Amino acid sequence: MGSELSMRSRVEITAKYARAYAKSSKKERGRLLDEVVAVTGWSRDNARRRLSQAAKPRPRAVKPARKPRGRKYSYDATKVLQRVWALSGGECGKYLAASMTILLDALERHGELVAGKARYSVTVRAELEAMSAATIDRYLTPARAKDPLHGLTSTRPSPLLRSSITVRKAGDEVEDSPGFFEGDTVAHCGPTLKGEFCRSVNLTCMRTGWVVTRSTRNNAHRNVLAALQHAVDQVPFEVTGLDFDNGGEFINHDVIGWAADRKIFFTRSRPYKKNDQATIESKNNHLVRRYGFYWRYDTPESLTLLNQLWPLVNDRLNYFTPTKKPTGYATDAAGRRKRLYDDPKTPVDRLLDAGVLSATQEAELRARRDKLNPAEIARRTQSLQDRLTGLARDKTLDLQAAIATSSLDTARGVKLRRAS
Repeated sequence: MGSELSMRSRVEITAKYARAYAKSSKKERGRLLDEVVAVTGWSRDNARRRLSQAAKPRPRAVKPARKPRGRKYSYDATKVLQRVWALSGGECGKYLAASMTILLDALERHGELVAGKARYSVTVRAELEAMSAATIDRYLTPARAKDPLHGLTSTRPSPLLRSSITVRKAGDEVEDSPGFFEGDTVAHCGPTLKGEFCRSVNLTCMRTGWVVTRSTRNNAHRNVLAALQHAVDQVPFEVTGLDFDNGGEFINHDVIGWAADRKIFFTRSRPYKKNDQATIESKNNHLVRRYGFYWRYDTPESLTLLNQLWPLVNDRLNYFTPTKKPTGYATDAAGRRKRLYDDPKTPVDRLLDAGVLSATQEAELRARRDKLNPAEIARRTQSLQDRLTGLARDKTLDLQAAIATSSLDTARGVKLRRAS
């Protein structure tokens, strides 16, 4: 019988008996050996040896370590990429890939990147322009960092005039021509809304992504109105509409009367519906919070520095930072609805493509872009941020610690009811 079995069958039989053989007594092992010998035709010594080997735990198969993929781009290109990324304000890979040529041209024009110096060369430039968005993000992973602080909302509903203002919803379409702006205020309050602190009025064009920002001492009507007047005067095209949330700093007779005098269409979002103002909410994050941080600014010096910072940030975002705009909806392979976006473009390019400017205005915008030095913008921005942080860091952290201590003391004083 044993000779009729294949070697594979014998191995399977051995494996079947091996576990019981390892746990059995001496007498039981003898009986199992007799059965294996009878079935396989092996000698008793051979059967014993095979059962003992099969009962031993087999070492787990270790897959050889995957050989890392070779770098497609040179170390010099990586170092220059990190520098360009820092000078751009930390753009994501998708936007940096779209604006790479514009940034390299500007940096070369102002002598910040010179072939043969600081690892930069014609070959390195070709590598940078050939990088995909995913590759840029992968190569920049070690250089990225996050801000640990978070902010608070200071929007308070206004009891005035709300019923007389048109409500704009998230799904409402925007005019094709530039000029309709969403606006909001951002509180530089640190960890508490108590007391007086600076506010930044932030506006962005829905069609082009053009941004303009101005800080005020507080959110009093006259201060917010002055900020809006300054912002509208700085926009290089006509402002035709303004959309705000329901905060009392915007929904008041002063602001609405001013808008009416300038023939600016005025709308508001639905209460407690941030998606109605998704565009400006995103700008609040990666413009005001990203560059102004989450410190508490409540001194005249801080206000002055903020209003020196925002023109630099606005120039960087308007002339060198691409944006994407939704174009419609489609259905993916699984039948799910997905949003479609156009190719990334800078706000100034979107404005030039819109055809709403005269030839003189277009020439002025192009000349201004050529005069801007991204590296100088980065240096001045960093200097102002350092000064702002120096003024507010210790005070904000002390205030945060005091609030945490007060919360802990309150929690200790709470009496808990014993379970019956």
